[in-house]
Amino acid sequence: MTPPILLDEVGSTNAWALAHGGRLADGQWVRARVQTAGRGRHGRAWAFHPGNLAASCVLRPRPGEGPPEQAGFVVALALFETCARRVPPARLMLKWPNDLMLDGGKLAGILLEREGEVVVAGVGVNLAVAPAVEGRKTAALGNAMEGPPPSPDAFLEDLAAAVERWRMRRIARGFAAVRQAWLERAHAAGTRLETRVGAQQVAGRFEDLGEDGALLLLVDTGERLVVHAGEVHLGPPPPAG
Repeated sequence: MTPPILLDEVGSTNAWALAHGGRLADGQWVRARVQTAGRGRHGRAWAFHPGNLAASCVLRPRPGEGPPEQAGFVVALALFETCARRVPPARLMLKWPNDLMLDGGKLAGILLEREGEVVVAGVGVNLAVAPAVEGRKTAALGNAMEGPPPSPDAFLEDLAAAVERWRMRRIARGFAAVRQAWLERAHAAGTRLETRVGAQQVAGRFEDLGEDGALLLLVDTGERLVVHAGEVHLGPPPPAG
């Protein structure tokens, strides 16, 4: 496995990997000791603290690998597996589209970006510090472990190997196997979720994951909403009555 590229300081590992993607091999990881302008979905800032992981992986399409937009599920499963080696799996939960929760707080996020044929998966993991985010619960892996948190280098070594295993499994068994594995580790059917459609906030119950990875949400009006992209939060309790 190719050693990761280690940057002392960078604005965003995703931006760096996209800018240098033309010369980076498939599966190449980039890690920053310090990330000053990390971002999540929709351009939101991702706060970096020393001891946490900020890294990105170049994913060049392989024969039989399928649509690149489904790569987030592969990386999410690898991330779950890597964290489950350190805390009980029952405390972890995947949340559509690309988040990993620990005891109900956001532990990690994945940001997929694409430039031509190059797909970059950015991963931010709260290993040592759970940053304060207004209106959102966060979590750190170290706070759930008996011993000290893993170092970013040790965690990334395990994560890189897990991503490779899940990529090979996707090629061998198709996205259906990835979809089933994701469902087994994600919020259960009936979980309250909310998302934004245009200017409107919509709440409903998680029904299923579509065969293409879309979120199937049963909204409170009784309709089924198919969400292909967007930000989703664990929702409020159902309305009374």
